[in-house]
Amino acid sequence: MYKNDIKQTLLLSLPIVVGQLGQMLMSVVDTIMVGKVGVQPLAAASLASALFLLVMVVGFGLSVAVTPLTAIAFGAGKDKECGIILRQGIIVNLFFGLLLCGVTFILSECIQFLNQPKEIVGPASLYMKVLGVSLLPMMLFQSYRQFAEGLSYLKPAMIITLLANIVNILANWTFIYGHLGVPPLGLTGAGMATISSRTFMAIALMVVIRRSPQMRRFDPTLNYQKIDFPMIRRLLAIGIPAGCQYFFEVSAFAASSIMIGWMGTVALAAHQIALNLASISFMVAMGIASAGTIRVSNAVGKKDLPGTRIAGFSAAILCAGFMAAAGVVFILFRFFLPTLYIAEQAVIDISASLLVIVAFFQISDGTQTVGLGILRGITDMKIPTLITLVAYWLIGLPSGYVLAFKVNMGIYGVWYGLLISLTASGLFMMLRFHTKTRHSIDIEKIS
Repeated sequence: MYKNDIKQTLLLSLPIVVGQLGQMLMSVVDTIMVGKVGVQPLAAASLASALFLLVMVVGFGLSVAVTPLTAIAFGAGKDKECGIILRQGIIVNLFFGLLLCGVTFILSECIQFLNQPKEIVGPASLYMKVLGVSLLPMMLFQSYRQFAEGLSYLKPAMIITLLANIVNILANWTFIYGHLGVPPLGLTGAGMATISSRTFMAIALMVVIRRSPQMRRFDPTLNYQKIDFPMIRRLLAIGIPAGCQYFFEVSAFAASSIMIGWMGTVALAAHQIALNLASISFMVAMGIASAGTIRVSNAVGKKDLPGTRIAGFSAAILCAGFMAAAGVVFILFRFFLPTLYIAEQAVIDISASLLVIVAFFQISDGTQTVGLGILRGITDMKIPTLITLVAYWLIGLPSGYVLAFKVNMGIYGVWYGLLISLTASGLFMMLRFHTKTRHSIDIEKIS
């Protein structure tokens, strides 16, 4: 029953996954190129990026509201409404982009109170401000990207993201090291490169979508008739909880890093390696979750209850299968993978042990990610947001603290806490989806 649906979800998710890995690659390139300037700029970049991520994920969550609403309208055959969703989504996303830019500026001034080495405070604060400005083109790009995803028009965003890596490398080379008549700006130059690449992405995708004959029927122009407050309320009803969901998860992992930092540099280094490796498979899970959102929303728009359930559960099965395979890879290569990051044996040994835990929470991580995606597809947001808060902050982190410091399990206790939180979240998300789509009355209420 699920074979064909799993195949459709897989094909739909591939361009999204490639695009997300392309965005992740830009961050990796930034780290490598800043690292060549020196240890201090790299440390400043790490600190600023960690704080900025807490702001950026809220913006990303706000923007994803465009996808399910567009996909539902598309499934219902309401082509013109798709264009309205895009235009009102741009208003919402740019407004919050400005707001979050201001928040970033304020947070950048708080770095001086975080008891960090004095030599990195100034560069980190300035770098964070520059990253804050990049939120504006990022939110514009996200508006068009989420719109295109809702219409299953996926390849342009993928190709543009891959091309943006070239723009990013050239801009880094120009601004960080000082070429083409530009003075060397070091870490600040990396921020300028981020603005350049994100501006390229936003303009390129906007032009492609507006000029595409395939998109013309949806009227993806900026031809505003009015500010549609009911539509804005619908966007915020999805976007604000989604932003909170991402924030609760990312901040929980940040809190786990702080706890592990109390254990020393070796433990923290091992933690970062394991977390970085886990984030690679997580990117794939996010792509499958996005595909699940699209297919579930299309079925909701058609008022197809069986199709809604099959689309959701097929995404969960596909993701669980991939994440299980990733878990096997982590176990088999647990002693080799850390050597790609570091040569210190003590760090490698701890990382190898952590990768066993990472392997076990792969299915849980994938399930909770897809669960959030398919619940977003039926525009169910409030309870999943509460589940996320409880799973991470009331179950996972306290469990990790007790296991680490009261049961004396150290770093492994923190990671078992993360495993508990992801498992709880995954189970409750899938149970929620099953319950909400059991009867047709729920689909009628949602649509």
